[in-house]
Amino acid sequence: MAGSENAQPQVGLFVTCLVDLMRPSVGFAAVKLLEDAGCHVAVPAAQTCCGQPAYNSGDKADAKAIARQTIDAFEGYDYVVAPSGSCAGMLTKHYPELFEGDEEMSGRARDLALRTFELVSFLTDVRGVTSVDAAFSGPVTYHDSCSSLREMRVHDQPRKLLNSIDDVEIRELTFNEACCGFGGTFCVKYPDISNKMVGDKCADIMATGADTLLAGDMGCLLNIAGKLKREGSPVEVRHVAEVLAGMTDTPSIGEGK
Repeated sequence: MAGSENAQPQVGLFVTCLVDLMRPSVGFAAVKLLEDAGCHVAVPAAQTCCGQPAYNSGDKADAKAIARQTIDAFEGYDYVVAPSGSCAGMLTKHYPELFEGDEEMSGRARDLALRTFELVSFLTDVRGVTSVDAAFSGPVTYHDSCSSLREMRVHDQPRKLLNSIDDVEIRELTFNEACCGFGGTFCVKYPDISNKMVGDKCADIMATGADTLLAGDMGCLLNIAGKLKREGSPVEVRHVAEVLAGMTDTPSIGEGK
């Protein structure tokens, strides 16, 4: 793996709830990618949820309590990295908003925000990684999650690293900036709208003729994989970190153990 910085930064990995509970292999892939990029990686045991479900539901009190715990857990690391644009967006964009008017916590929240990055963005933009040592074959398509794209400005970075893998062909979606319909609590509050949105997304995916769908957010991946499975599609679904780390021995998302 090619990188431009020699110093070994101390990185705190924000694992995320969905990775921890639904797809631990993504966490291990993230650790491998970060260590290959010359980082020392730690996983603070005190971390829990980023607080986004509470925040999006208007429960500011619980969101602030969770945010305080997260800020405490990741104090002292050079960087905080998450394999999720959604959780990274919560830490960077919304934690400072939560503590407006509280001088001490606002300052600590802004400090955390400045140190927090989405995984692939961190690898390319901070560590200068230009290629990965991984093997994967076949046409893939990439879903840009809303938070990754709009809050964390992640678009070219995963494509750059995927293009460094021999035998990977990226086939772009026609509507690659369209939401998949997950939206955290949105899919629970508005299931019919969510189902229509993910149906449109799956039709776009299948129209590419790609064998595999990749993305950087587990919420989107679970939502899309579920719909593809219900529609009988053979398209496999994986987190981009698994492919970049060369860790694709596990079944694809939605395929069981």
